[in-house]
Formats: sequence, C-alpha cells, structure tokens
Amino acid sequence: MVIRNSNHIYKSLLNKSERFAGWSTKAVGTINFFFLILFWTICWLGWNMLAPKILRFDPYPAFVLWLFISNMIQIFLMPLIMVGQNLQGKHAEVRAENDYEINLKAEKEIADLKKDLEEIKNLLKLYLPKD
Repeated sequence: MVIRNSNHIYKSLLNKSERFAGWSTKAVGTINFFFLILFWTICWLGWNMLAPKILRFDPYPAFVLWLFISNMIQIFLMPLIMVGQNLQGKHAEVRAENDYEINLKAEKEIADLKKDLEEIKNLLKLYLPKD
C-alpha cells in the first residue's frame, strides 16, 4: 500500500470553479478583507457626511446606495462561504480516508512485527540455556 498525500488527492478532485471558490473563501476570511471593507465603509460614510453637499452621492442618514451595495456583498458572500465550508468538509473526508488507510497499514505492520518477535522469542528459548 502506497501512502499518498491527502492534500494532493484533494486538489486533484477539484474543478476550476471549486478552486476559485476555495481561493475566494480563503481571501474573504482574512483580516485584510475585513480592513478593506472597514476602510471602504469609513470612506463612503465619511465622504457622504463631510464632503460638500454638491459632491455627496449617497445622502446622510439613509445611505441607501451603501446599504444596497453592502447587502449585495453579503448576498454573494453567504453562498460563497457555504461552498467553502463544503469544500473544507470534502477535504476533511479525503484526509480521514487517507488516515484510515495509513492506520490499516500500520496495524498490519504491527501485527507482522508482533509475529516476528514471537518467533524470535521462541527461537531464543530453544537456544539459550535456562537459568
């Protein structure tokens, strides 16, 4: 039995859209993405509260356009996160299956070693004098 790397197995099972989903889920789950959204929100709200009235495009206090865009981002991120969780589950299943195969191999090797040790012990009993 050949021991295989579960990460390589998992990556070989993914199609392009699943790779993209995994990459984007990892990107969204970073502190950098959080700071990007925070920075965007502060700039948007700050501009629309403090800029000259003629330059404001999303009036205070409603910020309707900001709310719409924020909700659209959330709507697209929710299923993306769920896809990422499904992919993580798939990866966990591949790792578990690989671990099971390794454990079976180790169990067989341990049984063989026990058998060999018993044979050595029996041979030593035959050839070594008893005290």
